[in-house]
Amino acid sequence: MSTPDRQMPTTEIPDTESKSFWERLIGVFVSPAEAMADVACRPDFWPPLILAVVLAIALSEVMLAKIGAERIIRSSIEQSSRAQSMTPEQIQQAVEQGAKFAHIGTIVAPAGVALSLLMIAGVGLLIANSIFGAQLNFKVAFSVTCYANLIGLLGAVLGLVMIFSADSDTFNYRNFIPSNVGFFLDPRQTSKPLYSLATSVDLFTLWTMAVLAIGFSEATAHKVKVTSMFLALFGVWVIWVMVKMGWAALVG
Repeated sequence: MSTPDRQMPTTEIPDTESKSFWERLIGVFVSPAEAMADVACRPDFWPPLILAVVLAIALSEVMLAKIGAERIIRSSIEQSSRAQSMTPEQIQQAVEQGAKFAHIGTIVAPAGVALSLLMIAGVGLLIANSIFGAQLNFKVAFSVTCYANLIGLLGAVLGLVMIFSADSDTFNYRNFIPSNVGFFLDPRQTSKPLYSLATSVDLFTLWTMAVLAIGFSEATAHKVKVTSMFLALFGVWVIWVMVKMGWAALVG
């Protein structure tokens, strides 16, 4: 006689509730592995992306209102090598023309933020999948990148404080947050390649890179180690810094 088939008991895995955006935001700072694990399980890039865009627009508008478009453009020209070959009249003419288009920067800020995050996500995805053999999709990579970028929230808040407390005559709009050595150097007296290097070695950049490495490690269920991912990202960053230094040496 045949006996009826017995069904093997199954263990139900509890479906944990996803963290809210604000819980993830706090987690990025205090518990990045836990926050990024949640992002990897339930990817959602819109909230951090929108916040990044809003902060970029806010910084741009506050800077224009507090410092002034003409002062910003004049500072940019004076820090460039072409200022040495321009007469005061030519500089003033360039300042007046540039001030007319100053608000264009605010308009293109959202596209610039989104494009930079897309590029970083693409590089991270390429490293994880091609070098380490992971099988991530782009939505997960982009979500991890957008949440890692929230580290810049502290930089944005500090930037607003610096803008409101700055002297408009000495304000350096290209590097106004004291998170890198370049902030303490005079861009007019420092060689362009050295100044480019000094401004690139930035606390928030390295911090974001570390959280990004944690995020990709969590997204691959630790198939990619945090240290390995960080070193790979760091290598790409070093190449980028060298390119910037070379460009600064050529263009000035």
